[in-house]
Amino acid sequence: MATLSDIGVAAAINILSAIAFLFAFAILRLQPFNDRVYFPKWYLKGARSSPTNSGRSVRKFVNLDYRSYLRFLGWMPAALKMPEPELIEHAGLDSAVYLRIYLLGLKIFVPITILAFAVLVPVNWTNDTLESEASKSPDLEYSEVDKLSISNIPSESNKFWAHLLMTYAFTFWTCYVLFKEYEKVASMRLHFLASEKRRPDQFTVLVRNIPPDPDESISELVEHFFLVNHPDHYLTQQVVYNANKLAKMVEQKKSMQNWFDYYQLKFERNPSKRPTCKIGFLGLFGKKVDAIDFYTSEIEKLTKEEIKEHDRVKRDPKSIMPAAFVSFRTRWGAAVCAQTQQTRNPTLWLTDWSPEPRDVYWPNLAIPFVNLTIRRLIIAVAFFFLTFFFMIPIAFVQSLANIEGIEKAVPFLKPLIEMDFIKSFIQGFLPGIALKIFLIFLPTILMLMTKFEGFVALSSLERRAASKYYIFLLVNVFLGSIIAGTAFQQLNTFIHQSVNEFPKTIGMAIPQKATFFITYVMVDGWSGVALEIIRLKPLIVYHLKNCFLVKTDKDREEAMDPGSIEFSSCEPKIQLYFLLGLVYAAITPFLLPYILVFFGLAYLVFRHQVSKFYL
Repeated sequence: MATLSDIGVAAAINILSAIAFLFAFAILRLQPFNDRVYFPKWYLKGARSSPTNSGRSVRKFVNLDYRSYLRFLGWMPAALKMPEPELIEHAGLDSAVYLRIYLLGLKIFVPITILAFAVLVPVNWTNDTLESEASKSPDLEYSEVDKLSISNIPSESNKFWAHLLMTYAFTFWTCYVLFKEYEKVASMRLHFLASEKRRPDQFTVLVRNIPPDPDESISELVEHFFLVNHPDHYLTQQVVYNANKLAKMVEQKKSMQNWFDYYQLKFERNPSKRPTCKIGFLGLFGKKVDAIDFYTSEIEKLTKEEIKEHDRVKRDPKSIMPAAFVSFRTRWGAAVCAQTQQTRNPTLWLTDWSPEPRDVYWPNLAIPFVNLTIRRLIIAVAFFFLTFFFMIPIAFVQSLANIEGIEKAVPFLKPLIEMDFIKSFIQGFLPGIALKIFLIFLPTILMLMTKFEGFVALSSLERRAASKYYIFLLVNVFLGSIIAGTAFQQLNTFIHQSVNEFPKTIGMAIPQKATFFITYVMVDGWSGVALEIIRLKPLIVYHLKNCFLVKTDKDREEAMDPGSIEFSSCEPKIQLYFLLGLVYAAITPFLLPYILVFFGLAYLVFRHQVSKFYL
């Protein structure tokens, strides 16, 4: 069980790590060769065409202007300076609302923290219940942090009225802030929709599971069906084609065009020598030919094949999929169609609002209704077993927080483990980082499972994956850590005491898990958020592509892919922090300052990322 000194060691490690990450970012962003990594949005929007400190020789790669290093923390006030209306115009309403979630956390927990430390901490500290209980039951473990929790209040004490009243106060304040925030976001959304230009998808409905008809093609059947059932509002329709082969040709032609541009540029730089290439495997073997002539002929050949394949897809009935996009004259007509059942058979002519073109997940458009039901049942069972079996690594993480258990498993390491710093490191830092490592690949796994379920919009996939991730965090990280940790700490007590005493022992042990959640918040919410701003993965990927794959400016533009906020993994974590803060506010208020640091740091970091990086 982590003590105050263990938490202090963990806090020192995470604070130093966060400062190191922020300092590294402040230096890396000033270097000209990293400019496209940290300002991709500006390049894609045309607001920036070259690094501000670029020049010749060394200056092209390294910023030698010492004055810029004196302002290396200037990104912090710059991130907070942009007004919200400008942020919405620059990054979109979704990004602005996402940032408001962090502000919401500060609005809720700052007053709660002040009130909890002013009222509950003194009430909890001025008791000796844990000391007296430990004298009666030597196996009962507790730390200095637990003296600040509700566990230190004696049974049937009148002091519980303070916790009850504070719980009502915290609940009322949270509901009030949520009400005002929902009101504000609803107003922002209405204003955004009113000022936005009309889009085709607002008048369009996606129709799936269209039944085959021997007398009509899918296109004719769709048009006839909606002319009969929606004669006053129907406008037009577009069936979905299986054009996978054509898409591969387009990508191949795009690659050929890129190579042609590269050799053309190379020839323009040195007109005295025509560029050549080998036409064998990977361009390393085979006959050497004139590169410009070769790619010109290949592009012409692919263009003709594209036209033939396009005509074949349009004529071949087997290429038409049982799905179509149906457009209406009015948004009212589209709304009525999207929200009503079209036939007696609820499995046919399924209608829903059409996603934006960039939001469509094309592989799932033609999945039959029955297959959708079976797929979702399979994923529900798979998700249950994934959640259940993940309790094994959760139990392992909790065992790391139990020094006695480690010493029993590896007795030869006992002298090393008993060293003060090593002991504090194991109990205060290791469990949090171990849990963080176990959760690294989970969002990717959940997204693959969600895609298998058959959702047709990328936004729907993200929301569904986010809900799975939150359930997983709730069951395993929150409830699992409490149950497993309590079992490890109080196992001997459970065995030797009456069954009637189990609820009392568990009730006193649950608040003690606050120390584990403190270490997890510091690792994930402090160091993890600070590491996010470095963008380590895009930084490495961009430079690898720039060294080995980039041939033209178009390649360089694709290499600096800015991406977007990973809603499916970020939003569930925020919900977990809200859960921890609200659950432990009246039980162990000592956790609240760590939650506040997370919300403040995350707001600063993600505001910068949204304004400079994410699309």
